[in-house]
Amino acid sequence: MIALTLAEVAAATDGRLSPGTDPQAVVTGPVVADSRTVTPGALFVALAGERTDGHDHAAAAVADGAVAVLAGRDLPVPAVVVEDPLTALGRLTRAVIDRLPELTVVGVTGSSGKTSTKDLLAAVLSAAGPTVAPVGSFNNELGLPLTALRCDPGTRFLVAEMGARGPGHIRYLCGITPPRIGVVLNVGAAHAGVFGSIAATAAAKGELPAALGAGGVAVLNADDPAVRRMAVGAGARTVLFGESGSAQVRALDVRLDPMARPTFRLVTPDGEAEVSLRLHGEHHVSNALAAAAVGLAAGLDLDQVAGRLGAATAASRWRMEVTARPDGVVVVNDAYNANLDSVRAALKALVAMGRGGDGREGARTWAVLGEMAELGDTADTEHDAIGRLAVRLDVSHLVAVGEGPPRMTHQGAAQEGSWADEAAWVPDPDAAFELLAPRLRPGDVVLVKASRSVGLDALAARLLAGEGVA
Repeated sequence: MIALTLAEVAAATDGRLSPGTDPQAVVTGPVVADSRTVTPGALFVALAGERTDGHDHAAAAVADGAVAVLAGRDLPVPAVVVEDPLTALGRLTRAVIDRLPELTVVGVTGSSGKTSTKDLLAAVLSAAGPTVAPVGSFNNELGLPLTALRCDPGTRFLVAEMGARGPGHIRYLCGITPPRIGVVLNVGAAHAGVFGSIAATAAAKGELPAALGAGGVAVLNADDPAVRRMAVGAGARTVLFGESGSAQVRALDVRLDPMARPTFRLVTPDGEAEVSLRLHGEHHVSNALAAAAVGLAAGLDLDQVAGRLGAATAASRWRMEVTARPDGVVVVNDAYNANLDSVRAALKALVAMGRGGDGREGARTWAVLGEMAELGDTADTEHDAIGRLAVRLDVSHLVAVGEGPPRMTHQGAAQEGSWADEAAWVPDPDAAFELLAPRLRPGDVVLVKASRSVGLDALAARLLAGEGVA
């Protein structure tokens, strides 16, 4: 965070100082929206939520060291009063970014893989200079500003993960953190219930390359036709990545080790390098190619890029988080989020991990799957398709968890030829644990995956506690 007086904060946000507020008091950061995270020098943003109103915690925030509150009304503590604190937060973000001419903003969006790619981007770009990236999935109109405001004059790169719930959302995020490099990973059915169609999803994701200027770089997935078409409307230079022969940054000879960690030959205009990822699942190859393309565009050499990719580990929780229990049961906690593409990728990784190595040859594989949210009218069809896919991939056991669409996951498996001992439906995570705990045996590999709202991460935690092993 760059140091700002409250007078400067008020000017940047079109706000006014509440009576008694010292205009020369200096905010040194951080900017926070959770009063429990206030530290001395902070600016506390008071947001009104469904369950709590930040204004009610303003006094506590100042008592804990906040210099002032960005508020929607006058308060009995130092405050910058604005019409809408969230909108004002965006204005403050843009004002700070404009004061950092040496900063390069790298925007990344896509229907799946944003967070994993964001973590890879941070690992690669940090070789070229101090880099700020979101914690977890801070990718909306609140999370991105809170991340961006961590930048200071020494920061060289801001990795801006950009999510969207509708048209115009990414355009807004680009407006407050103008990207020089924009990455579009894919266009899938992840939010069909929100956007209404794949075409509408593509239009929303396309707002990122459209926001790049003539000096920008659009990094686009050559293997996704909807993404590749975005090159036509991008005013920036385009770099294609993927396994397609037309991609400038591509992967050859992809292979997986016994824990489904990929190794591949990274082929670029600057030469070739061998890359072995520490991440689990072949789908990370595409994410790594995107990060490589950005690293090269940012001026890193090929050896730096390859080395950083090979050293990168999972930085965000509950995304293909692989842990072996002392008894040899392997739990794959991928319960942060789920959509059709990410579940497919996770199932393929699960099967690859069960195929052999580390004493697990012929290991049983368990897919514990909850609901994929935000699929709208396609929810039943897509859950049915996942059940069928689990059978076709030869997953040993499927456990569908939850009312509603997960029943269709079980039904799809049954109709594809699975029988009672191979596929089961249970109403909730507790029932899933009661089913699994006594049946797991050393060497089994268990994938736990669902949308975040289902809360299957708690089930993964219980399984890792190792109770009830047969």
